[in-house]
Amino acid sequence: MDLGLNGRTALVLASTGGLGAATAQALAAEGANVVVSGRNEERAKQIAAQLPSATGVRCDLSEPGAADLLVAATREAYGEPDIVVLNGPGPKPGRATDLGPGDARAAIDLLVETHLALVTLVLPAMRAAGWGRILAIGSSGVQQPIPTLSASNLGRAALGSYLKTLAGDVAADGVTVNMVLPGRIATDRVASLDEAAANRTGTSVEEARNASIAKIPAGRYGDPAEFGAVVAFLCSEAASYVTGSQVRCDGGMVAHP
Repeated sequence: MDLGLNGRTALVLASTGGLGAATAQALAAEGANVVVSGRNEERAKQIAAQLPSATGVRCDLSEPGAADLLVAATREAYGEPDIVVLNGPGPKPGRATDLGPGDARAAIDLLVETHLALVTLVLPAMRAAGWGRILAIGSSGVQQPIPTLSASNLGRAALGSYLKTLAGDVAADGVTVNMVLPGRIATDRVASLDEAAANRTGTSVEEARNASIAKIPAGRYGDPAEFGAVVAFLCSEAASYVTGSQVRCDGGMVAHP
């Protein structure tokens, strides 16, 4: 299937590793010009050099003015972004009883405010062009809260509500807005969560991993490339009628219908 992404420009946040890098690779394979971004500029440039048409840019969206600099770098390299993939690290692990004063605000600042600033910059050109894709890499915790990631559950659910509302506002302009919810995908982030679970329960990392796999109907962790393929489709011409959706990529892990 031709996804119609050849020559499109995709800005992918936090794409120096994990699901962000898998997304950048999937979009590049479909012919998109990709802006790889992350806090480590050298790493961003290394990944970009491995793609057919890409540039690497240092960006920490928590820094003042970072969104403006990132969009300016994208425009300088390829013009207005047609696709923006929102992504980034989550708050530190912890249960709901661990949340203290200011933790909710910190989660919103990290997972909503920074992305809202970027969307505000890129949306006018997308609407004017009559075509655009805004997609967020979320978490299964949006639909089935993860007990040990309470701050992440809070912030990502808030981002999901904003994106669902936004989708209705811009659908008639040819701009789709969606969220992909990964389950346990084999990334360094999930490996660190398995290690944390092992430390918390006094078991080995292998035992913690096997306990996690036992909860997944597919019987395994997902491959990052499988996740990237889902994102690429949702950013495609073929998915023009899919908007305001939360699409799970979790091997059937979430029990929510």
